[in-house]
Amino acid sequence: MSTHASDPLAALGSLPGVADAVDSVRKAVDRVYGHRVMRRRSNEISSEAALRGARGSAALSGADWALEEVRRRTDFSADLEARTVGAALRLSAEAGQLLSIWRQSPLRVLARLHLVAAGDPDDSVGRPRLDGERVDEPLIEGSVPTPAEVAGRLDGLAELIVAGSEAPALVTAAVVHGELLALRPFTSHNGLVARAAERIALVGSGLDPKGICPAEVGHAEQGRAAYLAAFEGYLSGTPEGMGAWIAHCGRSVELGVRESTAVCEALQRGAA
Repeated sequence: MSTHASDPLAALGSLPGVADAVDSVRKAVDRVYGHRVMRRRSNEISSEAALRGARGSAALSGADWALEEVRRRTDFSADLEARTVGAALRLSAEAGQLLSIWRQSPLRVLARLHLVAAGDPDDSVGRPRLDGERVDEPLIEGSVPTPAEVAGRLDGLAELIVAGSEAPALVTAAVVHGELLALRPFTSHNGLVARAAERIALVGSGLDPKGICPAEVGHAEQGRAAYLAAFEGYLSGTPEGMGAWIAHCGRSVELGVRESTAVCEALQRGAA
């Protein structure tokens, strides 16, 4: 797609602050991929990034556990927080298995993510919600779009992904994340699914092919208040608001890079 008129995602690249965010993210990602530890132990870095990303995503959904507790725990069925952490861990593990499907059938991937997150499926799991079904989302409040609007916007998002875009990976991933938060298409686990989809978009784009730059870490580190404030910008649809959301997502990727760089340094010292 060669023109912004036919590529709405690419047009977002000219929003205030977006070009700087894209450039900063690219430099940060290049630096961590160039770390000497990555040449020998990239699988370890990827596994650790997945764990830390899951912990960060769960924290934003109300289960803010210490990393070592997430690492130590084997039973995630005891209570709501434990189930939230378990869902985040399952999503993190599943995301890498869905990359080949994402560009051909993103709606199928989203349905699978919800099924994985829910864990104990009922007839509302793995499909967009229907009229009269309640949305249980601990972070995002306010009115939700109707099922008819959800269906239309999900189809539009899927068309953009399948068609491909000249937009930077950060822009596409931020829009995927923001749109899923805005729509809350499922009866539960929408935040976890939105952040997992952002991860898939970043990895699948080639920006972070080994999955070592967990944006979820950065979203959690910046805090729920900042996350919600940036998301309000996305909901506003204004150039300034959209640009602020994309920049927020970019900062989250950079903080994820910082986390994985620290892991690299620890491995290099023999401390991890």
